[in-house]
Amino acid sequence: MTTATRHGPLDSDMPIENHPIMIRSATLQDATRLAELSAILGYPVASDDFEPRLRRIIAHPDHVVFLAEVGAGTVAGWLHGAEQEFLESGRQCEILGLVVAEEHRRHEAGRHLVTAVETWALHRGVPYITVRSNVVRAESHPFYERVGYSRVKTQHTYRKALHTLS
Repeated sequence: MTTATRHGPLDSDMPIENHPIMIRSATLQDATRLAELSAILGYPVASDDFEPRLRRIIAHPDHVVFLAEVGAGTVAGWLHGAEQEFLESGRQCEILGLVVAEEHRRHEAGRHLVTAVETWALHRGVPYITVRSNVVRAESHPFYERVGYSRVKTQHTYRKALHTLS
């Protein structure tokens, strides 16, 4: 459990609506499990590589990583959100990653994670939240609609590998 206060009211373990799901901020000790869950998203990563990423992200004041615990400390899922500002559209929070282990889906863990980031964003005065969901993740699209999100556009994503300067 983190003791930092920058994330607002969700810094410590707290029950949500009396469910056995606890939402808390991620710590470096969670890196191995969060890396395992990343593979579900199609991004397998060794915990040794994941831990430095997590360290940088949780140290950044405009980012948050929440996780959902069930039972006796079992991490069922995580959400990475960030406040961003764009010249063309202003401030927003974006859900950059959300994953829930298959055996914990449809048990409210995802909904509670989304509620946590929405609360975090509201406390920061952010006017809205966006999330991008790959077209191949057809099972995710109805989830986002059920929790109140509307599709506003479809787009292509392009990537270019950059080579380091010698």
